[in-house]
Amino acid sequence: MKVSNFSSLRELTIAALVISSVTACGGSGSSNTTPESSVTPPVSETPSEPDWQAGVYEPESNFINQCESPRSGIDPFSGNPYPDEAGTAMDEKLWMRSWTNDTYLWYDEVDDNDPANFSVAAYFDQLKTTELTPSGTPKDNFHFSRATDEYNTLTQTGVSSGYGFEWEFVNLTAPRELIVQYTEPNSPAANSGVPRGASLKSIDGVDFVNANTQAEVDVINAGLFPSESGTTTNLTFELVDGSELSVSVTSADIEVSPVQNITVLETSAGKMGYFQFNTFIRTAQGSLINAFDQFVNDNVTELVIDLRYNGGGLLALASQLSYMVAGPNQTNGAIFETLQFNDKYPTRNPVTGSTISPTPFYSTEIDYNAGVLTNTLLPSLSLTTVYVITTGSTCSASEAVINSLRGVDVEVVQIGTPTCGKPYGFYPTDNCGTTYFTIQFQGVNNKGFGDFADGFIPTSTPNFDFELPGCDVQDDFTKPLGDASEGMLSAAIQYAESGACPVSTASSMSVSHSSASSDSQASGQANANESSLSIKPPRTQRDELILHNKINEPILRGDN
Repeated sequence: MKVSNFSSLRELTIAALVISSVTACGGSGSSNTTPESSVTPPVSETPSEPDWQAGVYEPESNFINQCESPRSGIDPFSGNPYPDEAGTAMDEKLWMRSWTNDTYLWYDEVDDNDPANFSVAAYFDQLKTTELTPSGTPKDNFHFSRATDEYNTLTQTGVSSGYGFEWEFVNLTAPRELIVQYTEPNSPAANSGVPRGASLKSIDGVDFVNANTQAEVDVINAGLFPSESGTTTNLTFELVDGSELSVSVTSADIEVSPVQNITVLETSAGKMGYFQFNTFIRTAQGSLINAFDQFVNDNVTELVIDLRYNGGGLLALASQLSYMVAGPNQTNGAIFETLQFNDKYPTRNPVTGSTISPTPFYSTEIDYNAGVLTNTLLPSLSLTTVYVITTGSTCSASEAVINSLRGVDVEVVQIGTPTCGKPYGFYPTDNCGTTYFTIQFQGVNNKGFGDFADGFIPTSTPNFDFELPGCDVQDDFTKPLGDASEGMLSAAIQYAESGACPVSTASSMSVSHSSASSDSQASGQANANESSLSIKPPRTQRDELILHNKINEPILRGDN
């Protein structure tokens, strides 16, 4: 199997056969004749189409890179020749059929339909389980494909400039609604003084909410998502108190601050640590260590981790965070997460060929550049209970933290709304210019649990393993993050103090991420396909492909 790390590729040129013949004619009384040459036109061989036989799966290697429209030349992303050879659409379909049967997590729930009845794209779309989750939603919500050049561009080209706003995309089409979740520290957005909860009303004089011409929407898109640094845009907001704020911001290169608003609160339950954690990226390690050093020094006994906007990232960092919460005694000899593939591969990764090795709770700092553990011990609180703030934007590695802590019997109290439900992962695989994403593994905790396709759900009376004790609370945009009176944090404090949820958790300006952030973005993207008058956030697909996927980089034990 060839996994697309943007395709290791080679080129095939079909050479035409040129036949040259020279004929000399002579005889009695003959004269000299000029030799004639004849050239046979190039012969283009039509590849033969393989046959489909129900229930019989040939090795995928028999069909990979056999393309109806083969690419030629050099892949600009890898620098290697494309591997494509002349083939047929049936070759492409039989490759994805065999690949699915070999690596798909639920391969035995896929109907073996005749590929001749489908286009290539339509055939892949139906190569997935049709089973449902306990809530009645599709079991597989993460089955999709992208043009390989588009995928490579999305994953290898980051957004280099912006203002530093993080937006809540409530509605992408008129009447549009865009709310500031938070701003990156020291960014143009932060320096302009625009607070959390501000609702965008106009951009460069164009009515953001109701603009209904393409020219106006083009101005909105250009102003909201500048392609380069140095772009100055005029924005007008309505603040939560009803007042208006107009600012002029100039785009710049933005440095992401994954850990923000570290604070210690005095509560009747004891000293409570709080921090906002936005993404599991390498640069977060130092900030997490600083936060836990502060919590240890301040004798914190309660902890709230705000994961409401955290879409995931590095599993190794998620393991480190989980260790810093639980400490050495509870994690000693325990497994943070193990990847499970389908039942054909109980001990071997079918994609990489390596032996499946569980991810432990990492107790030391990691040199992420070298990919090795160091001997520097991480700080830890050794808590038996932790509070997590979640929304529908809480995905993947964030959910792995929740699941892993529950696997070593740390009580996780959930404040907010259900998480996105992604215990799964995949290895993006290219064939013939399309990169395919099909679920190939599931992460399970120390107890072997990983079935939370509907997300983790807060409830006062948990009955299932995917239900957690806690409070259903909507995101509150009326207060700053880290403010003890902000709706979600306030609910966590009250639960820690009394063991009960607030009587009323509604606020005058709250948004449900399960309906507004996740579904509305999806709805907005669907609307964008129907109407060009939708704003088009450039990071949406990149977040889907990267941040909402588990990134499993190997970590080795160093010699030092």
